[in-house]
Amino acid sequence: MEVTMQLRYTAVVISMVVLLLPGATVEGHNITSILAKFPEFSTFNHYLTITHLADEINNRQTITVCAVNNAGMSDLLSKHLSVYAMKNVLSLHVLLDYFGAKKLHQITNGTALAATMFQATGTASGSSGFVNITDLKGGKVGFGSEDTGRTDATFVKSLHELPYNISVIQISSMLPSAEAEAPTPEPAAVNITSLMSAHGCMNFAEALLASDAMKTYEDNIDGGLSVFCPLDDAFKGFLPKYKNLTVGGKQSLLEYHGVPIYQSMSMLKSSNGLMNTLATDGASKYDFTVQNDGQEVTIKTSIVTAKIVGTLIDQQPLVIFTINKVLLPKELFKAALSPAPAPAPEADAPAESPKSSKKKKHKSPPASDSPSDSPADSPDDGVADQEADSNSATEIKGFRFAAVAVASSFWFASLVV
Repeated sequence: MEVTMQLRYTAVVISMVVLLLPGATVEGHNITSILAKFPEFSTFNHYLTITHLADEINNRQTITVCAVNNAGMSDLLSKHLSVYAMKNVLSLHVLLDYFGAKKLHQITNGTALAATMFQATGTASGSSGFVNITDLKGGKVGFGSEDTGRTDATFVKSLHELPYNISVIQISSMLPSAEAEAPTPEPAAVNITSLMSAHGCMNFAEALLASDAMKTYEDNIDGGLSVFCPLDDAFKGFLPKYKNLTVGGKQSLLEYHGVPIYQSMSMLKSSNGLMNTLATDGASKYDFTVQNDGQEVTIKTSIVTAKIVGTLIDQQPLVIFTINKVLLPKELFKAALSPAPAPAPEADAPAESPKSSKKKKHKSPPASDSPSDSPADSPDDGVADQEADSNSATEIKGFRFAAVAVASSFWFASLVV
């Protein structure tokens, strides 16, 4: 009896430890990756991306996407809708509930009314943001926008199901909706440098205006842009190092503070990991790591860790965050990663050679001053290396903790026996 209890206890402890091990996390779904496996849905997938609806879908825990193949998209494309109206139409095809193939054929009373992401926007009036699902005769399932009062499409097949997280199904055609297709006013243009200057980021804004990086920012706003703007105190202390960079280096550093996709705070919290930046190209990586601890989100480079301390604007497709430090890419600040070589240890002379008893000291050559076109040093000097925590170091600590937990569990179990 005691042995059985010990085995049960050990199994429970091991299960808990596995959850603590690095990498033992549940990954969220990615609608773009799911549909990429089906080339016949490339058009639908493309518009999910450019409308940024894909990001919103990935942030939902329970969702059903009613996808339409390339041929079924042709009628909608012929209407030449704006990207904002297109987003409303596609939002009508995203149900805020899980409907797998089995559930569709087992609908209670043969009909169900499902809320959609179009309804969740708050712009859909009355019942226009709902989709009516009907179990038809002959094993067919029909779909129709509630405001049309008819069945406009039928269930074709299931593409991907992960109960009860996400279901991606094919329906025969797009669901028409006059309200979803109605012209939608574009958001007013935002002057990002004026916004930065008015909210504590004037130094960064002025540097941006004096660089070609400004055009890179402007070219990416419509397609999605997330900016991590250092506050004035942080950038003012960094200015001497910034002035020491070449023109190209200054542009790369400024572009390093922008990400070419829209990422709200909730998205950052759910998509920790490496991110490319506006400075990323084929020759240089210029990426950084997003990491969150509860409500705190940090941006980690190989040299410095900055914390997001505020939000200037969050108006899709643009979001601007304020951070407490300047982000330093290793591509520009390699010197900060390599501490100066320590003096070589003094070699003791052999005992049998009294004439060689004098000790020679090998001194390292003094570090030369960086010329104006060389990579600058870290503005934080000795602190930079301490802040450059690596993900692998975190994982080792987690593994060590898990190992101790297992050992402690077996010791406790032995006491029980």
